[in-house]
Amino acid sequence: MNDIPLVTWDPQGLETWAARSSHGSAVLMYSLRGFIDAGRAGAIVADHVLEHSDPVRVATFDMDQLLDYRSRRPEMTFSVNQWTDYDEPHLELDMVTDAEGTAFLLLHGFEPDVQWERYIRAVREIVEKLGVGLTLGTHGVPMGAPHTRPLTATVHGTRQELLPDAPSIFGTVAVPASSQNLMEYRFGQWDLDAIGVAVHVPHYLAQSSYPQAAQRAMRSIEDVSGLVLSTGDLDDAAAVATEEINRQMADSDEIQGLVHQLESQYDALIESREGVIPMDGSLPSADELGAAFEQFLEQQRPDSPPNS
Repeated sequence: MNDIPLVTWDPQGLETWAARSSHGSAVLMYSLRGFIDAGRAGAIVADHVLEHSDPVRVATFDMDQLLDYRSRRPEMTFSVNQWTDYDEPHLELDMVTDAEGTAFLLLHGFEPDVQWERYIRAVREIVEKLGVGLTLGTHGVPMGAPHTRPLTATVHGTRQELLPDAPSIFGTVAVPASSQNLMEYRFGQWDLDAIGVAVHVPHYLAQSSYPQAAQRAMRSIEDVSGLVLSTGDLDDAAAVATEEINRQMADSDEIQGLVHQLESQYDALIESREGVIPMDGSLPSADELGAAFEQFLEQQRPDSPPNS
């Protein structure tokens, strides 16, 4: 058994959290880099929250116990004749605030490569120690949908009562596991409330930064958590992204054809929907979704981790 502590607590941060939090109804949000995050939806949300808060460090995970350095090598910078920078792996828990000053917790950094079960037990201890009532995470998933139609999202969780009354496009789908998804699964077994928001990002934009996906994620987070996350600051970035997409479409008949095909499929699906979404072949099958996830994962596994 590993006797080295996985989590180091910050006493001052704990005191600050105790003074600001509502015990038993607090929210813990997480966004981890290393698995799937199409359009950098989850990463942009985390960056946005940190930029609009005065973060207070509450706890730090020992990443040396959780990272497989050989399979996911952190990036270093070499300048002329010396090493000048290191993208140091981290996994940190901060107290942050929403637009109305409500304190909540943000777990951000690198997804663990190893000791998933031990890591998840540590998060459970954090939830119980700090009086967290809801744990939630968000990320983007690549989907066969056009950027010219409203972004949708799948909201999933440990109890149906937590979720919005909305149809799902999924039946039963097998996809590669992540520590985030496993944590939600374990939390359900432990009768702890947890929610995940997966924004459906057009697959041809999955490798790009797509602020619109983060805006869509934040709206869902607000709906299920009661937090108020101002998205207006992302409007300019979203406008720039749209302009770039339109420029590339104008320069490529192939991209135009792809988008028009996806538009036709999307519109036909919406027209045929009567309260539920029919699984009639317009949507990808479970095997196709699993293959898409696998392909995306392979693209996310260079020697250095994805950009944060």
